[in-house]
Amino acid sequence: MPMQHPSQRNWFKQSAVLLLFLTYTISQAQTKPADSLTKSKELKFKYQALIIPAALIGYGSIALESGTLKKINSGTKAEISEHIDEKLTIDDFSQYSPFVSVYVLNAAGIKGKNNFKDRTIILATAYLIMGATVNVAKNTGNEVRPDKTSNNSFPSGHTATAFMGAEFLYQEYKDVSVWYGVSGYLVAAGTGFFRMYNDRHWLNDVAAGAGIGILSTKIAYWVHPYLKRTIFKGKSNTTGMILPTYD
Repeated sequence: MPMQHPSQRNWFKQSAVLLLFLTYTISQAQTKPADSLTKSKELKFKYQALIIPAALIGYGSIALESGTLKKINSGTKAEISEHIDEKLTIDDFSQYSPFVSVYVLNAAGIKGKNNFKDRTIILATAYLIMGATVNVAKNTGNEVRPDKTSNNSFPSGHTATAFMGAEFLYQEYKDVSVWYGVSGYLVAAGTGFFRMYNDRHWLNDVAAGAGIGILSTKIAYWVHPYLKRTIFKGKSNTTGMILPTYD
């Protein structure tokens, strides 16, 4: 059995702690009674919703040690490299497109599930969870990027941001038209592809990033009623938003 790198063992330990914290947060949010203002908009917690993001994160994590999955990484890189003419930086912008689309659609008069204040709180919560998770993984891991420029390849932050936004777009507009969500996920998938196309990430980096992004938004919706009743109670004059960022 291969020995794990110390930094990878640290990453697994910190991930376990983070998972326990998120599980506790979800449980607290679900045990509190919903008030009349948020009950109709509350997204009920369903364990089935964890299957896809958990599978993506699990695949990405296992591939850090699995020789078979590393071969898939190399094979995917080789296949993409055969068709590369020049690098494109579209992924630097497309990562933000899904969640920005929510505000553009609302400005155009196509109303989503939540008002400006609530959706901004949800987005900020999702961004905070996603950004913290990605940064912990990058700073404690030791995965070399395909282009060998650094050793913080795992997971893909661009992909995590894109899929966080895609799930946000889906949740806000699934009752209007499912195609809004589909378009967001197509853009997110394209962002992940271009991270590999530009030789910045492996396949497992992209898979884990996608899982983290989706899960972050789901958690943000689950805990929003609890946050609204406690931290943001009575604060209705929200006119802007501040989001944490990372490189």
